[in-house]
Amino acid sequence: MKRHELRDIISHGESSTVEFKRKFTTIDKIAREIIAFANTTGGMLIIGVDDNRKIVGVDSEKEQIAQVEACSHVITPELALTIEVVEIEFRDVVVIHVPNSQNKPHRLVSDDPLERPHERKAYIRQGENSVAASREMTRILASQNPTSPPMTLSIGDRERRLFTYLERHGRASVTDFARLVNISKRRAAQILVKLVRAGVVHINSDAGGDFYTLV
Repeated sequence: MKRHELRDIISHGESSTVEFKRKFTTIDKIAREIIAFANTTGGMLIIGVDDNRKIVGVDSEKEQIAQVEACSHVITPELALTIEVVEIEFRDVVVIHVPNSQNKPHRLVSDDPLERPHERKAYIRQGENSVAASREMTRILASQNPTSPPMTLSIGDRERRLFTYLERHGRASVTDFARLVNISKRRAAQILVKLVRAGVVHINSDAGGDFYTLV
C-alpha cells in the first residue's frame, strides 16, 4: 500500500471496513476485530492510529506483527491475513488486511478446555463496531459456506403473513414473527434463517439486536 493511499483511508475515519488501534491490546481483542471483518465483508485493522485519526505509529513493527500472527491460534477455522508496514509521517503503521472469508463463520477459541466448538463466539461488524453474532446470524454465516448442504424452502401461510407484516411495518424481529403466527421463537428463527438463505428477506443488526426486512 502506498503512503498516500493509507493517508486517504485514515482521513475518512473508522467504518464497517476500517478499524484503528493505537497499539496492540490483547490477542483476544485483536482476534475479535479480525474475526468480525472476516465474517462480514473483510476490512483493514490499522495499528498505530488513534480513534481521532492521529498517527502515533508503533514502537516495534516486528513485535506488533508477531502478536498479530499469534492471533491465528485463537481463530477457527484458520484465516489467512496479509500484514504490511507503511511509513507515514516518519512513523511505522501496521496494516492488517482481512479478507471477506469464504469459510464462515470464524470463531474465537477461548482457553476453556471444556468449550465445545459450537459454543465458541463468532463476531461481525456492525457499523464501526465489532459485536458478537447472534445465533441466527451465526447460522446464516454458516449457510454462506460453499460446503453447506442445499436448502429446501416452501412458502406457506406463515411466510405470507410475515411478508404482509414487513410491507406494513418495514421490519420484524424473531419475537415479532413468533407472536404474529403463534409459534415458538426457536421455530420462528429457523424459518427466518431459511428465508434469509433463500434471498427473500435480509437480516440486519443494530444496538437493539437482529431484525429482518424484505429484500
